[in-house]
Formats: sequence, structure tokens, C-alpha cells
Amino acid sequence: MAWDPATYLRFSDERLRPGFDLLARVGDLPPGPMAELGCGTGVHARAIAERWPDRAFTAIDSSPEMLTQASAARSSIRWVEADLRSWSAPEKLALIFSNAVLQWVDDHEALFPRLMRMLVPGGVLAVQMPRNFDEPSHALMREVAQLGPWAATLKPLLRPEPVAGPEVTYDRLAPLAREGLDIWETVYLHVLSGEDAVLTWMRGTALRPLLTALAGAEREAFERACAERLGRAYPRRADGHTLLPFRRIFIVARAKGN
Repeated sequence: MAWDPATYLRFSDERLRPGFDLLARVGDLPPGPMAELGCGTGVHARAIAERWPDRAFTAIDSSPEMLTQASAARSSIRWVEADLRSWSAPEKLALIFSNAVLQWVDDHEALFPRLMRMLVPGGVLAVQMPRNFDEPSHALMREVAQLGPWAATLKPLLRPEPVAGPEVTYDRLAPLAREGLDIWETVYLHVLSGEDAVLTWMRGTALRPLLTALAGAEREAFERACAERLGRAYPRRADGHTLLPFRRIFIVARAKGN
């Protein structure tokens, strides 16, 4: 699945703000290198490198398109193309940072303990993920995917609830985390502009694997069907904007001593 940096960053302020909100909650770090999982176009990576300039820092993404844009400007960051499902840190880390990426990786029950074990004692796992999969945007996307002539192609790609709630997340991390495990949720009200604003938003993320699986007239028909339903669920306001409530879960966990 190819990622288009321009499409993803069409709503750059809305997409980047949660990552900076997460970074603001990361306190002091113990000695050690750092990594970002799913660095995208590198905006957060550069902010992390600026905050801790004297540390080795690796920014990882599976998309060569994203990494090309991320690495365009010179920096000390090591940019690495890798699959997060199999990636493992070569040495213990002081920080693992991940913004809006791990929802694409399955089996969080095994993933989060594995990431915690990659940290030095006192090292920080800082993660943000969308948790809006029950909202009309995603419910309608799944509905369209399962009802049309494309159903056989798209059904295997649907992931109804890839991110667990705060209580389940706490139970997965608490045995490996120090006191002060911090988990919270925020609902952002995104004020979007333009025609078919919610569809345009989703093209950059949730719709991407479905659109990639289709082509030609079938893809156009699928998009039109999504646009019709999304337009009814998210009508434009009197001022021309469209409101998109968006829930996200945040995690800041410090590893216990090994």
C-alpha cells in the first residue's frame, strides 16, 4: 500500500497536533538512544531530535514515499525503511515514540509488551492512536465496503476495532510499567474545509488500503457511495465548514528495571 505524503498532509495541522500533544507529556529520559515508529514525513522526528540533540535517533517507516520527503532536509536522524511488525531495536532504547501508526499493526496484546522490553529501565513508550472506529465515518465506510460489488475484495481488509480501550491497554502495560502509567483519551473537533471534506480526510488514512485494492470505474463508484453517506452524516455547517469529532488514545509508560 503506497502512501501519498501530499494527501496525508492535506490536513497537516489536525494530523500533527496530537503528536505534539503526546511529546509534551514525555518528561526526562534516561541515557540511551531513541526511535520513532512510523515517522511519516518526519515532522515529529525533527522536533524530537531538536529536544534531545545529543542522542542517537532512528526514525522508521515502511513507506519509501514518506521517507523520501522526511529525509529531504539534512539532519543527524537515521532514516530507516522497515516493517514495524517485525522491526526490533538493535539495542535498548530510552524512548520509543509513535504517533498514529500502531493502529495499523495487529496483535497489540503481544506488541506492547514487546516494545516495553526494548526500553532501558525508566525508558519511555509514548504512543498515540486513533480510537474512533465506531464513529459514523468508519461505520459507513465498512457498510459501503460490504454491500457493493467490491465486497469480496474489500471485506478481508476491514478492521472494525484495531485499538483497545484505556482499561484493556492499562492491563497490557501495567505489569511492565513503573508507577504513573499515563493513559488518556481526547476528542478533537476537526473543522474541515472544502467539498467532501470527511472523504478527503479519510483518503489519507482509513480509506487508503481499500482504495488501493480497487481500480478504475469500481474505485470511482466505491468513492461516490462513500461520499454520499459521509455527506449526510457530516453536513456542511452554515459557514461552509464540516465538523469531524475524532477520538484518540494516548499512552506514556515508563519501563520497569529489567
